Amino acid sequence: MTSDSERTLKQQAASPGAESPGDAAPVDGAEGNGGAAEVQGDLDELVKTAAQRDEYLALAQRTQADFENYRKRVARESSAAQERGMAALAKELLPALDNLDRALADAGKVAQTQGEDDPLLAGVRLVRSELAAALARMGIESFSPVGETFDPSLHEAVATADCSADGGQSGTVVEVYQAGYRLGDSVIRPARVVVAA
Repeated sequence: MTSDSERTLKQQAASPGAESPGDAAPVDGAEGNGGAAEVQGDLDELVKTAAQRDEYLALAQRTQADFENYRKRVARESSAAQERGMAALAKELLPALDNLDRALADAGKVAQTQGEDDPLLAGVRLVRSELAAALARMGIESFSPVGETFDPSLHEAVATADCSADGGQSGTVVEVYQAGYRLGDSVIRPARVVVAA
């Protein structure tokens, strides 16, 4: 025979919605602490995973910023190297251009005295203009600073002239012996000039 208390427990377990003694707070303290410890362990693991995620995100952002800075630096260095290469090439070509100018000036004087236009002179003019156009396409331009104030960063004074009779202002460029050349803001070759004293 079963006791009354056992029958009551069976009835409570059989009836829906009835709370059984197992549903109540656990009698054994270890079982309740085990569930809380498991939840705490899961929370700790989530916090650890979130911290790792934040660390990886920060690393990815730093890497992306470093790469962007590297890309910009390489582009700047490439542009600067290209400018240096163009300037070096121009420095090598400028003496030939100067010689063509001298040849044209001398041939022009001869042609004026003889009164004829030499086809060789026309060819030299064409070569000189093509060379100057090629330099201009690369961004290299000549400058002739007659009438400008002398600037030692742009001009090289080769002589001075007394221009008080002409009414010239002291410190201005009165004659250009050799044109200067620049690429953007950088001077490839300063203009060689005569400065009013």
